[in-house]
Amino acid sequence: MRIAVYLRASTLRQAQAQSCEQQLDRLQSHLHTQGWLLPPENIFRDDGYSGASLKRPGLDRLRDFVATAAVDRILITAPDRLARNYVHQVLLLEELQRAGSQVDFLDHPMSQDPHDQLLLQIRGAVAEYERTLIAERMRRGRLAKLRAGLILPWTRPPYGYRLDPQRPRDPALVRLEETEAAVVAEVFAWYSQQGRSLFGLARHLKDQGLPSPSGKPYWSTATLRGILTNPTYTGQVYAGRMLYREPRVRRSATHPIGRPHGTVHWQPPEQWIAVARVPAVITQEQFELAQAKLRQNHSFARRNTKAEYLLRALVSCGHCQLACQARRNGTNKYYLCTGKDKEARQRRGRTCQARFIPAQQLDDLVWQDLCALVADPGQMTRALARAQGGHWLPQELQSRRENLRKAGVSVEHQLERLTEAYLSGVIPLSEYQRRRGELEQRRQLIEHQSEQLKAQADQRVKLSGLSDSVESFCRRVQAGLADTSFTQKRQLVELLIDRVIVTDDQVEIRYVIPTSPKSEQVRFCQLRSDYFDHPAATQHGEGWHRFRLDINGVASPLRRALHDLHLPFQLLLDPGFEP
Repeated sequence: MRIAVYLRASTLRQAQAQSCEQQLDRLQSHLHTQGWLLPPENIFRDDGYSGASLKRPGLDRLRDFVATAAVDRILITAPDRLARNYVHQVLLLEELQRAGSQVDFLDHPMSQDPHDQLLLQIRGAVAEYERTLIAERMRRGRLAKLRAGLILPWTRPPYGYRLDPQRPRDPALVRLEETEAAVVAEVFAWYSQQGRSLFGLARHLKDQGLPSPSGKPYWSTATLRGILTNPTYTGQVYAGRMLYREPRVRRSATHPIGRPHGTVHWQPPEQWIAVARVPAVITQEQFELAQAKLRQNHSFARRNTKAEYLLRALVSCGHCQLACQARRNGTNKYYLCTGKDKEARQRRGRTCQARFIPAQQLDDLVWQDLCALVADPGQMTRALARAQGGHWLPQELQSRRENLRKAGVSVEHQLERLTEAYLSGVIPLSEYQRRRGELEQRRQLIEHQSEQLKAQADQRVKLSGLSDSVESFCRRVQAGLADTSFTQKRQLVELLIDRVIVTDDQVEIRYVIPTSPKSEQVRFCQLRSDYFDHPAATQHGEGWHRFRLDINGVASPLRRALHDLHLPFQLLLDPGFEP
């Protein structure tokens, strides 16, 4: 009997209180009484992970392990340790049982009896209700304490302040860190003077040898803006200044996905909650002067509107993966890597060695390639077919389906003959149970393969519909390509091109394909790739597909090679994928 166990503690406090260890002790005691062995590598645990999410490393490893048919039985103390959401419980139980693993709960043993299954459903719904109720009570309680001034809205203090290590949420114990407070006062005083900017302030602090809050020698403008807009330095702590919502814009088209975080929406000052008073670093007048200066500098910020750049904000450097800015030198236009800027040089410790990119040549080359691509929609449909594994021919589908049907019928006949042999007394009970278990596993494997084949057949039908939509889109675009204005070209480029990456004389174009009329109204860059690991992925990523084209040589004749993509459909939308 191959055994595995799963343990979970919802919070770090529970994990530190040995909650998982207590679960493991109970499970090991049960296994000892049954005479079952538990290899150490079959212990899967998640310390400090909420049961409301399926994104847990221990659970992912367990699901991968079970998928290899390496486990016969999985032991868990209670259903809410597996998941707090009833739908998640049903999904996980079906997946684990479909792979041939039996799931047993120590506190609530379950069978396939309808009464037990109904009880499991009721307990799952109660666990989900309990979690929602606890979360709402905590939110209301935290809000009441904030309004009463009993707790701070943050556990990590702003730069220049320190918290009491024993009572970090007590507003009465907040104190100033004199050295950092002096730097904050210098930031406000220097920036408020006439003709000063955030970049100039960053250079000033660098020249003074003052390290940033993270200890780096160069201050970022985002850090300085955060200090200049924080009213805590006037001595008043506010809560509710910002509201986090689901992010809608990707961080970068060239960098791999990192830890997802929400998009900040600033709330109006009348909705802020005044929490408590703390030692002040500046006066209210100094703070208001800095806010007025920020608004003034923002209104006079430079905008490159003197020339037309078809690929503005769409070009990246292949050497350092940074974005390229549009620059003009007399009559010549260029795309210039931001890694050459003085600020980036100070922050990264090196200068990008990429050459200046002639803007007009690159714009013409990419536009010609886009027109050729739209004129031949077959390239897009072939890319979709390769990306979705659409090499299947109808006869191959029918052949595999028939083979699986025959295999299933053969297993059923073997089960019938085995049962007849047992009933006739030809084989003993132990041998009957062993052989029947092997045949049951074979039958489950055949059913699993049949489900996969059905899913691939459905995928082929979906792919056919996507191909029709792509061809329809290309026909509509072709009709107006002959006499398009620069504004129309720019709109089409923003819709169909995710990124243009230039590495010396190599140009890589990352196209995106709108696969539905609805997706033609939303630019691909406005979606976050993090959503493809999120339950709401289908809502935000629906209707888009992405693939690559490489162009070798900016000045040489156009040579295009379409990459073979053998990745799941949604992963292609990840800007960090490598085919």
